[in-house]
Amino acid sequence: MSTMAVEDVAVVVRQGFWTRDRRVGVGAVLLGLLAAAFFGALATGADARFTLSEDAGGAALAINGTFGATLFGLVAAAAGAVLLTGRPARRWFVPLLGVAVVGIVLSFLCWQVSAAPDGQNFMPLVNILRGTFILALPLIFGALAGVLCERSGVVNVAIEGQLLMGAFFGALIGTLTASAWIGLVAAAFGGALISLLLAVFTIRYLVDQVVMGIVLNLLALGLTGFLYERLMQTDAAKYNQPPRFEAWPIPVLSDIPVLGPALFRGNIFLYLALILVLVIHVALFRTRWGLRTRAVGEHPTAADTLGVKVLALRYRNVLLGGMVAGIGGASYTLALYTFSKNMIGGKGFIALAALIFGRWSPTGALLAALFFGFADQLGTYLSAINSSIPSEFLAMLPYLATLLAVAGLVGKVRAPAADGKPYIKG
Repeated sequence: MSTMAVEDVAVVVRQGFWTRDRRVGVGAVLLGLLAAAFFGALATGADARFTLSEDAGGAALAINGTFGATLFGLVAAAAGAVLLTGRPARRWFVPLLGVAVVGIVLSFLCWQVSAAPDGQNFMPLVNILRGTFILALPLIFGALAGVLCERSGVVNVAIEGQLLMGAFFGALIGTLTASAWIGLVAAAFGGALISLLLAVFTIRYLVDQVVMGIVLNLLALGLTGFLYERLMQTDAAKYNQPPRFEAWPIPVLSDIPVLGPALFRGNIFLYLALILVLVIHVALFRTRWGLRTRAVGEHPTAADTLGVKVLALRYRNVLLGGMVAGIGGASYTLALYTFSKNMIGGKGFIALAALIFGRWSPTGALLAALFFGFADQLGTYLSAINSSIPSEFLAMLPYLATLLAVAGLVGKVRAPAADGKPYIKG
């Protein structure tokens, strides 16, 4: 056997041994052991209390900070060790990875909560869970918009602009009409406006989809910034005081401990986001429309030969995605804040990362958005308890989580085969 052939065999053997499971397993073992040693050493002897209410009172789950930090770090390392063996079936990869991630996070929290000043060494789980969902809402809507577009073969980098236009139109029209419902419809229209431009230029005129998405983000940023300075900043009472959607508690369900106050005392955006995840998932994988959408995203030529109107379906889905993202933008201005320049602040790109992390699936996008929302909420909580971690690093947490998730945890993923490729009807 020649030297070249021996080297080729060696490369194949090395690649075959270092599978995704083993690579992730090595990382989990190292990070778990580091968490057990480092966080365990820094934690104090005080208890870390995780309360089941919104304050320090009521029932709580308490664990010694040093013991908890060490224990959960070792649990993460053990999950990584199981992956490192390469023996678990493929279906066990995600659960074991989840155990490793949760273990490292809990180890970190045991250190931080136990080391907090007296009277602040507790974490209110209701507030954390509620805050996670609130911060994840625009990400959920944005990621769903990405699913609708990219499953049809159109890359949607313009999610940021769609969210921003939705937030602006929701605030402006909601204020002028004194109606949150009309503002919600206007927000969907604002997002669809950006999507219409995306569809026309990329589907009709075959402009590069990524470049066009970036251009539309800049257009939305400039247009909303200009109108904000000319209208809203000069007369906020007339143009930037939108009505709010109040919380709608669901009887019985809202009384469930922890989950009830967090999930079933929300406003329309929370319920609408969860309903849309379910509806889009069922429609995408259980209906004729979903079959045609996936066919167009994978092999538009074959779909065309079977009678599917490829370009028309792409137009419809891109517009629908823009409407969904626009509603996500309104979750800021019709529920939380008044409009301000660039108030989305990069959340559209995190939603794009959630789309990839969730493997172009509505349910996967939901879980990924909640992961990023938790990272954002965790930074807010740690700032509130005067954590020793620098505030600049805490502000980086959601973006750092995005990088780690997409670069380190996703592994090898495959986008729809025709994603980003223009279709020219023969």
